[in-house]
Amino acid sequence: MYFEDKRTDTLQKKFGILGKSAGVQSMLETVEQVAPTDISVLIAGESGSGKELVALALHKHSKRSHKPFIIVNCGAIPAGIIESELFGHKKGAFTGAQSDRKGYFQSANGGTIFLDEIGETPLETQVKLLRVLEQGEFLPVGSSNSMKVDVRIVAASNRNLEKEVDAGTFRKDLFYRLKAITITVPSLRDRKGDIPILANKFAHDCAIRNQILFKGFSEGAYQIMSQHRWPGNIRELKNFIESMVILEKGGVIKTDVIYRYLNAESVPAELNPLLPVKLDRNVDQAERELILQQLFMLRREIGEMKEILTQGLPSRAGFDAASDEYNQALEVLPDEQDSEINNDLASPILNPQMLGNLTAAQVEKELILRSLQRFNFNKRKTAKALQMAERTLYRKIKEYDIVKEI
Repeated sequence: MYFEDKRTDTLQKKFGILGKSAGVQSMLETVEQVAPTDISVLIAGESGSGKELVALALHKHSKRSHKPFIIVNCGAIPAGIIESELFGHKKGAFTGAQSDRKGYFQSANGGTIFLDEIGETPLETQVKLLRVLEQGEFLPVGSSNSMKVDVRIVAASNRNLEKEVDAGTFRKDLFYRLKAITITVPSLRDRKGDIPILANKFAHDCAIRNQILFKGFSEGAYQIMSQHRWPGNIRELKNFIESMVILEKGGVIKTDVIYRYLNAESVPAELNPLLPVKLDRNVDQAERELILQQLFMLRREIGEMKEILTQGLPSRAGFDAASDEYNQALEVLPDEQDSEINNDLASPILNPQMLGNLTAAQVEKELILRSLQRFNFNKRKTAKALQMAERTLYRKIKEYDIVKEI
């Protein structure tokens, strides 16, 4: 056991990734084996679980470490310009192309390119990615001459790419080319024993950075944090810890403080989105609960955003419209108290007590449909309200065959 602990500590110091759980240790050992090579790597894991940190570790401990490390969020680039962003373009290639432009692949030449959310790329772009992987060359938009590039590709996705292949939204040949080496980043709920380690690290770093006195957590506080599901994974935990350290500076953080920031006591236990999903539920029930949890949290975040927009602003110009958008977004989301004060909602599809009759896909479809109707099918506003990439929204609309009734 001592040898295993020492080995884990060594890997943590080497890669800067904390955690003593079996999943993290296995992941770090794979990173150590793969990092010195030039082979492409696919990183799988939920949003916020730390995929970018793993990609950086692969680059930093490769022979390319002195060369560029370029991060590309494929889900954030509109489909119409993604090829220009990745591969560059020639002057006059399209309206507005007033000069030659270097793309991300050319910028990463000699180094590593990290393609985050690669599952969001259009099929036609996937063909070009495959060409880069297999032949080390690409064609800038508007050019007839191929360009050679020496780049290591590390890709990541929070979606199940195998299912995307079956659905025809991801190329099989690209998937198999990438999946030769797959590193799975465990979700935080699968490594709960690491939460105290991570919480302490985030708290101390925040305290030092902001010159704040931090006296630590109580044992009860650790227990409460370890029981929470953290659907946003490490990113959510980090933001949560930093908020507490800054606002509660100088004191030991105890269970009452944790509860207050999690708002754990404001929701009935059977509907509490901050408690773990019970293990005796079947898969469909668990998925429905997780979707409902996300809706509760999204409503809370939008409400807080609305308050920021409407409190103490010197000028109201431009903010009333934004506030109206958030009001509309709130109306399509369930209230945490709905089950107590109104058991006869006008549209029972989002009533927590009715979710047992629906699949997770039906709940998601109805939420998207309601949001689209609320914003008169304005895709940009709908995606913003749902905290979803516009391309993802378009894909969901097509997947669920949602059409605007005239």
